Amino acid sequence: MADKNISTQEKWDTIYSSAEKQPKIASEVLRENQHLLPASGKALDFACGLGANALLLAAQGLETHAWDISEVAVARLAEEAEARGLHIHTEARDLVAQPPQPESFDVIVSCHFLERPLNPHLLAALRPGGLLFYQTFTLERVDGAGPQNPEFRLHENELLTMFPGLRVLVYREEGLVGDTQRGFRSRAMLVAQKRS
Repeated sequence: MADKNISTQEKWDTIYSSAEKQPKIASEVLRENQHLLPASGKALDFACGLGANALLLAAQGLETHAWDISEVAVARLAEEAEARGLHIHTEARDLVAQPPQPESFDVIVSCHFLERPLNPHLLAALRPGGLLFYQTFTLERVDGAGPQNPEFRLHENELLTMFPGLRVLVYREEGLVGDTQRGFRSRAMLVAQKRS
């Protein structure tokens, strides 16, 4: 297990070392639904990568934490946050070995990271009334984006069943219906709230 984690960290460190300096824009699920964010609270960008979601959360005034297995990614995010005058608590962390503690966040954002055994931990980590913003790749796709291993892609409507008990506020998964050159394709998104 340790060897697998070390190689995973090295893999992502290499990817982020060669990535463009500027982080990508925040994910669609967060950009399109940021009006649902609370005015204050504690937020987590889970598997943050270069942290575009964390930067948006911090700019909205939330106490923002950003975790990723890649030390390179979180170091680059910390530099970008400082350059923008934002405070983000960054941490290089093995998310499988160290999931978030129960009822520790008002907002959790998880994008393009699918590790199904962590779902109960993410659900438990939300405080009552807390929001989950989740987006990742689906098996139905129109391009080669995302992981090639089907284990790391969602089945049809799977995201609707992954977090039982949450109130669904937003769901989008367009599959291969209609004009596949337009719309939100190859991915699914969910915004859901933990009941108080």
